[in-house]
Amino acid sequence: MDFERFIGIDYSGAKTPTSSLKGLRIYAAGRDSEPREVLPPSSPRKYWTRRGVAEWLVGELQGEERVLVGIDHGFSFPLRYFEAHQLALDWPAFLDDFQRHWPTDGDHVYVDFVRDGAVGHGAKRTGNPRWRRLTEERAGSAKSVFRFDVQGSVAKSTHSGLPWLRYLRERAGDRVHFWPFDGWAVPAGRSAVVEVYPSLWSRSFPREDRTGDQHDAFSVAAWLRQADNDGSLADFLNPR
Repeated sequence: MDFERFIGIDYSGAKTPTSSLKGLRIYAAGRDSEPREVLPPSSPRKYWTRRGVAEWLVGELQGEERVLVGIDHGFSFPLRYFEAHQLALDWPAFLDDFQRHWPTDGDHVYVDFVRDGAVGHGAKRTGNPRWRRLTEERAGSAKSVFRFDVQGSVAKSTHSGLPWLRYLRERAGDRVHFWPFDGWAVPAGRSAVVEVYPSLWSRSFPREDRTGDQHDAFSVAAWLRQADNDGSLADFLNPR
Protein backbone atom coordinates (compact mmCIF):
# COMPACT_ATOMS: atom_id res chain seq x y z
CA MET A 1 0.00 0.00 0.00
CA ASP A 2 3.10 2.22 0.34
CA PHE A 3 2.12 4.39 3.28
CA GLU A 4 4.95 6.55 4.59
CA ARG A 5 3.89 7.04 8.21
CA PHE A 6 2.00 4.79 10.63
CA ILE A 7 0.19 6.16 13.68
CA GLY A 8 -1.25 4.09 16.53
CA ILE A 9 -3.62 5.70 19.03
CA ASP A 10 -4.70 4.13 22.30
CA TYR A 11 -7.89 6.04 23.00
CA SER A 12 -9.63 7.03 26.23
CA GLY A 13 -13.23 8.01 26.95
CA ALA A 14 -12.49 9.36 30.43
CA LYS A 15 -13.48 12.81 31.67
CA THR A 16 -13.95 15.61 29.08
CA PRO A 17 -12.46 16.38 25.63
CA THR A 18 -10.17 18.99 27.17
CA SER A 19 -8.97 16.84 30.08
CA SER A 20 -5.35 15.66 30.19
CA LEU A 21 -5.63 11.85 30.01
CA LYS A 22 -2.84 9.47 31.00
CA GLY A 23 -4.50 6.68 29.04
CA LEU A 24 -4.52 8.58 25.74
CA ARG A 25 -1.29 7.69 23.91
CA ILE A 26 0.14 8.11 20.41
CA TYR A 27 3.00 6.26 18.72
CA ALA A 28 4.20 6.95 15.19
CA ALA A 29 6.53 5.01 12.88
CA GLY A 30 8.09 5.68 9.50
CA ARG A 31 8.47 3.12 6.76
CA ASP A 32 12.06 2.55 7.89
CA SER A 33 11.83 3.58 11.54
CA GLU A 34 10.43 1.93 14.67
CA PRO A 35 7.45 3.48 16.49
CA ARG A 36 8.22 6.27 18.92
CA GLU A 37 5.87 7.98 21.31
CA VAL A 38 4.47 11.33 20.18
CA LEU A 39 4.12 13.67 23.13
CA PRO A 40 1.60 16.52 23.28
CA PRO A 41 2.71 20.11 22.69
CA SER A 42 4.27 21.76 25.72
CA SER A 43 1.53 23.11 28.00
CA PRO A 44 0.32 22.89 31.59
CA ARG A 45 -1.37 19.63 30.56
CA LYS A 46 1.02 16.68 30.89
CA TYR A 47 -0.91 14.31 28.62
CA TRP A 48 -2.95 14.46 25.44
CA THR A 49 -6.57 15.58 25.39
CA ARG A 50 -9.11 14.20 22.92
CA ARG A 51 -9.47 17.64 21.35
CA GLY A 52 -5.69 17.95 21.13
CA VAL A 53 -5.39 14.57 19.42
CA ALA A 54 -8.05 15.48 16.86
CA GLU A 55 -6.42 18.82 16.08
CA TRP A 56 -3.00 17.19 15.76
CA LEU A 57 -4.38 14.48 13.47
CA VAL A 58 -5.88 17.05 11.12
CA GLY A 59 -2.40 18.46 10.61
CA GLU A 60 -0.92 15.00 10.05
CA LEU A 61 -3.60 14.06 7.52
CA GLN A 62 -3.24 17.32 5.62
CA GLY A 63 0.54 16.96 5.29
CA GLU A 64 2.54 15.73 2.32
CA GLU A 65 3.15 12.20 3.64
CA ARG A 66 0.67 9.39 3.09
CA VAL A 67 -0.41 8.37 6.60
CA LEU A 68 -2.19 5.30 7.97
CA VAL A 69 -3.87 5.95 11.34
CA GLY A 70 -5.24 3.21 13.62
CA ILE A 71 -7.57 4.22 16.48
CA ASP A 72 -8.86 1.72 19.04
CA HIS A 73 -12.52 2.58 19.45
CA GLY A 74 -15.61 1.60 17.49
CA PHE A 75 -16.18 3.52 14.27
CA SER A 76 -19.81 2.51 13.87
CA PHE A 77 -22.63 0.52 15.50
CA PRO A 78 -24.27 -2.88 14.90
CA LEU A 79 -26.93 -3.18 12.22
CA ARG A 80 -29.53 -3.75 14.95
CA TYR A 81 -28.97 -0.15 16.10
CA PHE A 82 -29.75 1.23 12.63
CA GLU A 83 -32.84 -0.97 12.41
CA ALA A 84 -34.09 -0.03 15.89
CA HIS A 85 -33.75 3.70 15.23
CA GLN A 86 -34.81 3.51 11.57
CA LEU A 87 -31.58 5.04 10.31
CA ALA A 88 -30.19 4.80 6.81
CA LEU A 89 -27.00 2.77 6.33
CA ASP A 90 -25.08 5.95 5.63
CA TRP A 91 -21.95 6.50 7.74
CA PRO A 92 -21.58 10.29 7.41
CA ALA A 93 -25.28 10.69 8.25
CA PHE A 94 -24.81 8.34 11.20
CA LEU A 95 -21.96 10.50 12.54
CA ASP A 96 -24.11 13.63 12.24
CA ASP A 97 -27.07 11.99 13.94
CA PHE A 98 -24.92 10.56 16.72
CA GLN A 99 -23.23 13.89 17.47
CA ARG A 100 -26.62 15.62 17.73
CA HIS A 101 -27.72 13.12 20.37
CA TRP A 102 -24.33 12.51 22.03
CA PRO A 103 -22.47 15.87 21.87
CA THR A 104 -19.44 14.40 23.64
CA ASP A 105 -17.10 16.75 21.77
CA GLY A 106 -18.31 19.62 23.97
CA ASP A 107 -15.50 21.04 26.11
CA HIS A 108 -17.09 20.21 29.45
CA VAL A 109 -19.08 17.10 28.53
CA TYR A 110 -18.48 13.72 30.14
CA VAL A 111 -19.95 10.64 28.44
CA ASP A 112 -21.84 10.00 31.67
CA PHE A 113 -23.48 13.44 31.46
CA VAL A 114 -25.21 12.26 28.29
CA ARG A 115 -25.95 8.82 29.74
CA ASP A 116 -27.61 10.48 32.74
CA GLY A 117 -29.66 12.88 30.59
CA ALA A 118 -27.98 16.09 31.74
CA VAL A 119 -26.67 16.86 28.23
CA GLY A 120 -27.86 15.87 24.77
CA HIS A 121 -30.49 13.26 23.96
CA GLY A 122 -28.64 9.99 24.47
CA ALA A 123 -31.73 8.09 25.58
CA LYS A 124 -33.07 8.40 22.02
CA ARG A 125 -29.95 6.73 20.58
CA THR A 126 -29.07 3.75 22.75
CA GLY A 127 -28.30 0.14 21.99
CA ASN A 128 -28.41 -3.27 23.64
CA PRO A 129 -25.10 -4.47 25.16
CA ARG A 130 -25.75 -7.86 23.57
CA TRP A 131 -25.59 -6.35 20.09
CA ARG A 132 -22.23 -6.80 18.38
CA ARG A 133 -20.95 -6.00 14.91
CA LEU A 134 -19.64 -8.74 12.64
CA THR A 135 -16.10 -7.40 13.09
CA GLU A 136 -16.43 -7.80 16.89
CA GLU A 137 -17.76 -11.34 16.51
CA ARG A 138 -14.86 -12.30 14.26
CA ALA A 139 -12.33 -10.76 16.66
CA GLY A 140 -13.64 -13.11 19.34
CA SER A 141 -13.22 -11.31 22.64
CA ALA A 142 -14.20 -7.80 21.51
CA LYS A 143 -17.00 -6.34 23.59
CA SER A 144 -20.12 -4.58 22.35
CA VAL A 145 -19.86 -0.82 21.86
CA PHE A 146 -22.91 -0.55 24.14
CA ARG A 147 -21.44 -2.46 27.08
CA PHE A 148 -20.50 0.18 29.63
CA ASP A 149 -19.00 -0.12 33.12
CA VAL A 150 -17.05 -3.37 32.72
CA GLN A 151 -13.32 -4.00 32.53
CA GLY A 152 -12.04 -3.75 28.98
CA SER A 153 -15.11 -1.82 27.84
CA VAL A 154 -14.76 0.18 24.64
CA ALA A 155 -18.16 1.86 25.06
CA LYS A 156 -16.95 5.12 26.60
CA SER A 157 -14.10 5.44 24.12
CA THR A 158 -16.50 4.87 21.26
CA HIS A 159 -19.17 7.27 22.51
CA SER A 160 -16.56 9.96 23.14
CA GLY A 161 -14.58 9.32 19.96
CA LEU A 162 -17.24 9.21 17.25
CA PRO A 163 -17.83 13.00 17.18
CA TRP A 164 -14.09 13.47 16.67
CA LEU A 165 -14.18 11.19 13.61
CA ARG A 166 -16.81 13.57 12.26
CA TYR A 167 -14.47 16.48 13.09
CA LEU A 168 -11.59 14.81 11.20
CA ARG A 169 -13.80 14.04 8.22
CA GLU A 170 -15.03 17.62 7.97
CA ARG A 171 -11.55 19.16 8.17
CA ALA A 172 -9.38 16.67 6.30
CA GLY A 173 -11.83 16.34 3.43
CA ASP A 174 -10.94 14.16 0.47
CA ARG A 175 -7.31 13.84 1.57
CA VAL A 176 -8.30 10.99 3.89
CA HIS A 177 -10.13 7.70 3.35
CA PHE A 178 -12.14 6.34 6.29
CA TRP A 179 -11.98 2.60 5.79
CA PRO A 180 -14.19 0.75 5.01
CA PHE A 181 -16.97 3.35 5.02
CA ASP A 182 -15.52 5.22 2.04
CA GLY A 183 -14.96 1.93 0.21
CA TRP A 184 -12.85 -1.21 0.64
CA ALA A 185 -10.03 0.05 -1.59
CA VAL A 186 -7.92 2.98 -0.37
CA PRO A 187 -7.19 5.19 -3.40
CA ALA A 188 -3.57 5.73 -4.38
CA GLY A 189 -2.06 8.78 -2.70
CA ARG A 190 -4.76 8.98 -0.03
CA SER A 191 -4.15 8.75 3.72
CA ALA A 192 -6.43 6.41 5.68
CA VAL A 193 -8.01 6.15 9.12
CA VAL A 194 -9.02 2.69 10.38
CA GLU A 195 -10.45 1.11 13.51
CA VAL A 196 -8.07 -1.27 15.26
CA TYR A 197 -8.18 -3.81 18.10
CA PRO A 198 -4.74 -3.80 19.79
CA SER A 199 -5.44 -7.01 21.74
CA LEU A 200 -4.95 -8.93 18.50
CA TRP A 201 -1.34 -7.75 18.22
CA SER A 202 0.04 -6.51 21.55
CA ARG A 203 1.47 -9.88 22.61
CA SER A 204 3.43 -10.08 19.37
CA PHE A 205 5.75 -7.26 20.44
CA PRO A 206 7.98 -7.13 23.57
CA ARG A 207 6.46 -4.75 26.09
CA GLU A 208 9.81 -3.47 27.41
CA ASP A 209 9.25 -0.54 29.80
CA ARG A 210 5.99 0.71 28.30
CA THR A 211 2.72 1.01 30.24
CA GLY A 212 -0.26 -0.94 28.93
CA ASP A 213 -1.66 2.12 27.15
CA GLN A 214 1.70 2.97 25.64
CA HIS A 215 2.22 -0.60 24.47
CA ASP A 216 -1.20 -0.77 22.81
CA ALA A 217 -0.45 2.39 20.82
CA PHE A 218 3.05 1.10 20.02
CA SER A 219 1.66 -2.26 18.86
CA VAL A 220 -0.83 -0.63 16.51
CA ALA A 221 1.84 1.51 14.82
CA ALA A 222 4.29 -1.42 14.70
CA TRP A 223 1.77 -3.86 13.22
CA LEU A 224 0.48 -1.43 10.59
CA ARG A 225 4.07 -0.70 9.53
CA GLN A 226 4.96 -4.39 9.44
CA ALA A 227 1.86 -5.36 7.45
CA ASP A 228 2.47 -2.65 4.88
CA ASN A 229 6.15 -3.51 4.53
CA ASP A 230 5.55 -7.25 4.07
CA GLY A 231 2.67 -6.74 1.64
CA SER A 232 -0.05 -8.33 3.79
CA LEU A 233 -1.94 -5.10 4.50
CA ALA A 234 -3.79 -5.23 1.18
CA ASP A 235 -5.26 -8.62 2.13
CA PHE A 236 -6.42 -7.35 5.53
CA LEU A 237 -8.19 -4.44 3.81
CA ASN A 238 -10.13 -6.91 1.65
CA PRO A 239 -11.59 -9.41 4.15
CA ARG A 240 -13.73 -12.39 3.20
